[in-house]
Amino acid sequence: MDDLQRRTELINIVKGDVTFEGAHSLDDLHDESLHVRPRAPFAVARPHTSEEVAELVRWASRHQVPVTPRGSGTGLSGGAVPVNGGLVISFDRMRDIVRLDVRDHVAVVQAGITLRELNEKLLGTGLHYPVYPGELSGSLGGNVNTNAGGMRAVRHGVTRHHVLGLEVVLMDGTVLKTGGPVVKSSSGYDLTQLIIGSEGTLALVTEVTLKLSPVLLHAATMLVPFSDLRAVTSVVPTLIASGLAPSILEYLDVLTMASLEKGTNLQLGVNPAIAQQTAAYLIVVLETRTTEQLEADLVAAAGLVSDAGALDVYVLEGAAASQLIEARERVFWMAKAAGAHEILDVVVPRSAVPTFLEQVGELALRYDAFVAGCGHVGDGNVHMSVFQPDEIRRNELLLELFRAGVSLGGAISGEHGLGIDKRGPYLALADPALVELQRKIKHVFDPTGLLNPFRHLDEREGE
Repeated sequence: MDDLQRRTELINIVKGDVTFEGAHSLDDLHDESLHVRPRAPFAVARPHTSEEVAELVRWASRHQVPVTPRGSGTGLSGGAVPVNGGLVISFDRMRDIVRLDVRDHVAVVQAGITLRELNEKLLGTGLHYPVYPGELSGSLGGNVNTNAGGMRAVRHGVTRHHVLGLEVVLMDGTVLKTGGPVVKSSSGYDLTQLIIGSEGTLALVTEVTLKLSPVLLHAATMLVPFSDLRAVTSVVPTLIASGLAPSILEYLDVLTMASLEKGTNLQLGVNPAIAQQTAAYLIVVLETRTTEQLEADLVAAAGLVSDAGALDVYVLEGAAASQLIEARERVFWMAKAAGAHEILDVVVPRSAVPTFLEQVGELALRYDAFVAGCGHVGDGNVHMSVFQPDEIRRNELLLELFRAGVSLGGAISGEHGLGIDKRGPYLALADPALVELQRKIKHVFDPTGLLNPFRHLDEREGE
């Protein structure tokens, strides 16, 4: 069959909402991975319904064309990079709330809706979706596929803790619903949780059934400087064990904070004499139902960090609090602009963070690299910007950083996913029996290997 016929079929499926090679938007050809990979997919199709997604998948299976699902393209690991000659299925036309049940705290949404759009539509209901990966333009489908986390995971958990069910399309075109608007089930295999975090390699997510949470109206942000990074990370288990249930527990080393202040004109009011002694900062956000409880929690938290050696405690007033959180979420973009060669998101048990950071420092010296950091220290997710221009030395360093995290009981990626970028290190360090079992599962869902190939567990070249 010639290209003209194949194009005609795609045009008919999505009612003309498709572009072909030579006419694609550049935004459709990459995600936010630091590694640029020019690609030329045969087509980028934008379905409007699950039925159209199913027809597109049947078309791809019939013509043996690789399929790359795409949300907003905000991923950081190459998970949404197209395949040359392949079909990109973009979900940016599927962004509605299908159903909202305020009494049961449940929303059913299409996969292309963004976090910003969802929470804007929930205004006035007293509910919100509490997972906050940082990039509010990210889609819910993309969040599901990477099991996105973010700063609020220490209290609210990650994506999988808020997904009750999915509608997915399998590679044979079958439309399947998993789970549903109930908070528990002991009925058969939990396919919902299997698909979450699978990075688009098992099925195409078209709808998500979400558990929503009440909005807490009283909040305060504490900025706590320490003279030693180990002290920052060591106090975190104490704060969590206290029962204060902070919504955010973040650390920033002093270099990262200096970059934020310079790049965003933050005015945090830290005493200059204190700032000179500071090696790292802890950010603590507390949320609760009443002003009285918030004030009591602030006093208790301040006492705990002071006992742990804090140089001072600042409760940020007015816009400074929101500006600091917004600036923290810009760290990736600032590192990218500064020429970082890699951004990592290794996760370890929170009690192991001090040990891991010491090993990071030792490895950076050994490999003549500069590594700056911040992270969701409340859940052990350490984000590192790695600067080492020599690709061979850098790859050796990255493998050792990953190995250090895994040896402490952690994982290579806490929330960004493996994609293409971390596929090699994962396969090098993972239990071969675990990898083999995952590949068997992949074969059941996608026996021809057409769905999001050349990444994740797929060792084949040609991405």
